[in-house]
Amino acid sequence: MTLPIPDWLKEKVGRNKAALRSAEALQADASLARRALHTVCHAAQCPNRGECFSCGDATFMMLGDRCTRGCRFCAVSHDKPLPPDAGEPGRIAQVIEEWGIRYAVLTMPTRDDLPDGGAAHIARVITAIHTRTPAVHIEPLISDLQGDPNALHGVLAARPDVLAHNIETVESLYPQVRLGAQYARTLHVLEHSKVYAPSVLTKSGFMVGLGETESQIRQVFQDLRSAGVDLVTVGQYLVPSARHYPVARYPEPAEYEQWQAYALSLGFKGVACGPLVRSSYRAGELYCTACQREHRVQNLNADKV
Repeated sequence: MTLPIPDWLKEKVGRNKAALRSAEALQADASLARRALHTVCHAAQCPNRGECFSCGDATFMMLGDRCTRGCRFCAVSHDKPLPPDAGEPGRIAQVIEEWGIRYAVLTMPTRDDLPDGGAAHIARVITAIHTRTPAVHIEPLISDLQGDPNALHGVLAARPDVLAHNIETVESLYPQVRLGAQYARTLHVLEHSKVYAPSVLTKSGFMVGLGETESQIRQVFQDLRSAGVDLVTVGQYLVPSARHYPVARYPEPAEYEQWQAYALSLGFKGVACGPLVRSSYRAGELYCTACQREHRVQNLNADKV
């Protein structure tokens, strides 16, 4: 039996869907279609697409819209992926310049079919954006790259401002929800990124409503912070179809406020918790919050010297 969506949440989703009919959102859709570019906004059926497209923002999906894994929560296609598109880096960089985007979020499907997991292509996209619009901040949301440190180093060498990799759910649900992924490997990717490139902020996110307990949620926060993660996001899991993993519950808004307070108490530099929060949602604002917080901490430390 499908768990009904609460009216308060249904209303939020409905407002965002209505925004898809705005002139700005339709123009954004047309611009992407002309350049044969993919977004996770489309591929993952993001509930915030109307709001973001209306504001001239999008999360660009590199390396196509087909994933080699079969996570049971994800709406991205699992068909056989196509080879990397050599023209994609330039087209993404062009759209970012034309739209006036100042904080670019990039994501990707998992590409276990490629020897480096797609790392070299990600680096080319970042470099193309840097070349065309040097002032733009860049946040790639990457796969685990099969845990290959050399592949990760290649992405970091392209100088992103934030390295994002989502943990997605609590450890006990990985066998049912994240097929082909490993909780420990995800933490290692984030930890290794911070060790290898300490100046690059690290970011992760996870969903609630899949059957996790309160203690397990807090454990994820603790594990991410122990891995040196700077930014964290938490949002409600919304089932894409009847074939996907079912929703176990819909936490009330007050619970997100409690999780946000707990995460901040652990020392995260930026935290976003809410029913429709997604990893890329208002990512630039979260980055600015973290930078301001880090600057304040540095000033406090300087005062002690």
